[in-house]
Amino acid sequence: MQIHESAEDYLETILMLEERGIPVRSIDIVNELHYSKPSVSIAMKKLRENGCIRMDPSGRIVLLAPGRRIAEEIWARHRLLASMLMAVGVSEQTAARQACRIEHDIDDDTYQKLYAYYTAHMAPQQEEENIK
Repeated sequence: MQIHESAEDYLETILMLEERGIPVRSIDIVNELHYSKPSVSIAMKKLRENGCIRMDPSGRIVLLAPGRRIAEEIWARHRLLASMLMAVGVSEQTAARQACRIEHDIDDDTYQKLYAYYTAHMAPQQEEENIK
């Protein structure tokens, strides 16, 4: 399924809010992303039409399998890229902002190579530093 960067951001935000234990509604996305209510409403309609989300009778947004897969992929990319940027000295806030930009543009092959490098070289070192 071809999906635009903005839709990826919405799906990622829904997943992030879910992980915080928040029953996600459109207003939560408005507050998190600082977008207008009409923009979020239009995006949620498109995501429903594309089979990425559903809304229950109380207005709670639920990720469906295709939307969850996309959200998890983007969120994983974000976390890896932010970790790598912070490992080379970028501040947490800047790393998070830059990772959000990079996560959409990086191709799968490059991401897989970064992931392999990170898990082989950087993740063990960070775990060792956390133990000390």
